[in-house]
Amino acid sequence: MRREFEGFEDSGSGASAAVLLAEGAELSGVLAVDDPGGWLSLDAGVREVCWSYGPRATPLPAWEQASPLPADLTRLGESGLALALCHRDGRIREAAIRRAGPHPALLPLIVIRCSDWAAPVRERARTLLRGALDPAIAVALTPLILLVGRRERGGFGVELLRDMLRQATPGQLATLFAHPDYVTRRFAYRLAAEDRRLSPAELARAAAREFDAVAQDLCATAALAALREAGVDPADVLEPLLNARSPRVRSAGVTGLRRAGQPERAQAFLGDRSGRVRACARYVVRQHGGDPVAWYRARCAAPDDPRIVPGAVIGLAECQDRADGALLRPLLVHPGDAVRGQAVAGLRVLDLADTHLLRPLLDDPAPGVVRQTTEALLPSARQLPADWLLERIAPERPRHVRVAAFRLLHAHGGVMALRAAAGLVHDPDVKLRTWAGQSVQRWHPSADVRPADPEVGGLLDRCKHLFSTYVLKRRKWEAGLGD
Repeated sequence: MRREFEGFEDSGSGASAAVLLAEGAELSGVLAVDDPGGWLSLDAGVREVCWSYGPRATPLPAWEQASPLPADLTRLGESGLALALCHRDGRIREAAIRRAGPHPALLPLIVIRCSDWAAPVRERARTLLRGALDPAIAVALTPLILLVGRRERGGFGVELLRDMLRQATPGQLATLFAHPDYVTRRFAYRLAAEDRRLSPAELARAAAREFDAVAQDLCATAALAALREAGVDPADVLEPLLNARSPRVRSAGVTGLRRAGQPERAQAFLGDRSGRVRACARYVVRQHGGDPVAWYRARCAAPDDPRIVPGAVIGLAECQDRADGALLRPLLVHPGDAVRGQAVAGLRVLDLADTHLLRPLLDDPAPGVVRQTTEALLPSARQLPADWLLERIAPERPRHVRVAAFRLLHAHGGVMALRAAAGLVHDPDVKLRTWAGQSVQRWHPSADVRPADPEVGGLLDRCKHLFSTYVLKRRKWEAGLGD
């Protein structure tokens, strides 16, 4: 529900809701009651709009015009009490709390008042909340209580919430585990782990399906801590972790293999797509007396084998033996795009990125290979022929090749960088055009730019729409052109 009000700018739902409540609207019709931020916004919006010290955006409610005495609150309905609970006068807020008991819809505002700066208001609100809260209501108010809990006096609500949730049913807790607010999920999982409300297998499955990294760690750590307890089947814990999509969770599962007495299974994760998982697997394999380097070398020794796993290629480089560059170079022509890309990345990790060897891969049909090659060649961009790179920003080239060539020309610097950027400032590709414009605006003549070079002046004039008159003159002056 949206309305325009004379006298203030509607910058959020709280101010709008305050005005509508002052006009007699129903609370449920002006506020998203399940939005904790909306209640805090209303609390601030009431004081901003209805009782500001400056010019008021809307007339005061009739009861406020007559008298601000608490006795007048007896005539208020739910909407009026909501306004009174947010009143700037602590006596009005405290009196409103006394009248709010029969109105469960006002409990969110009672939660906010539990952190009120005025002690009488705060204590009155805490007494009411303590008597009104049960597990079902606590579940519904959890996001708001946690949000208010960040305030200086917000700890009471969080402690009361913790006590209530310990009495909640599994179904009620499941509602919090699936809540869209990540803070709520973290709180619920932490409480469930502390009180053992979830079995190790349930914690492992929760870690595998969770998207929040903190919640993943909470659940995975709690699940692995219970591996050696009697009656816990390691497979029920490890399988969900090892098959999880998140590298963070998979790495926890790999580390747990050692605790579960199954370190030999870690070898299968040496070629995982995630560097974090590969590192954990190498640790477990070494602790078990294995040799990850030998495993990697055996899988990279046949450059024509289409079954080579890309993770094994980069994993070999992560072992930091530069002699293994001899195994990675033949993989630059492997039929698998991912293998070629990881071979380039591996040579870069080993500081063996040879310009002449990698240069042909800038024309590779696979964008991923070209990206890896570009990253490897950026430090030595000046060793690449500038004219050869300029040919690759032509419109008929594949987009990923054009982007790579432009990045290398930008790193090349000097006149070549300005020439490349000026040639793309009107390109049909929006992103390339934007990057080129930014490159021109940031360009300054380097030491190798010939003073008073007329080409520089011509290129800057082609891009004059990107500069103010003063900045354009400044750039030309830096290049030795003009006064």
